[in-house]
Amino acid sequence: MITLRKLTMTERKVEKTEEQWREELTEFEYHVLREAGTERAFTGELLNEERKGTFRCRGCNAELFTSTTKFDSHCGWPSFYEPKADHAVELREDNSHGMKRVEVLCRACGSHLGHVFEDAPQTPTGDRFCINSVSITFEAE
Repeated sequence: MITLRKLTMTERKVEKTEEQWREELTEFEYHVLREAGTERAFTGELLNEERKGTFRCRGCNAELFTSTTKFDSHCGWPSFYEPKADHAVELREDNSHGMKRVEVLCRACGSHLGHVFEDAPQTPTGDRFCINSVSITFEAE
């Protein structure tokens, strides 16, 4: 069962103005990370990343996921069955686009990463964190 974990802006470790975000991110990165956009399925550069390492937030470099929890869910986006630590991500209800989903955000900076679904019975948790490649970077071991 997915438990929502919502923070207030004062609890964030990284605080930047919208101007700073726009200066640091490309237009598309800004759209996804700061406006909750989505990249097209099967187009992200990290979809087929199979090396050992750590996936970090593109907005603030916080550690989010490890390669040991990445799996091929055939959904078109990098998928993980759990975050690196309980405090790595924030989960909040998302009722946009006429759907009820759970949004995944970087706990440190509040950037939009993707969504989590309880539809992965082949994993230890049953969860599928469906993450936009543009929202994360990869650091090989």
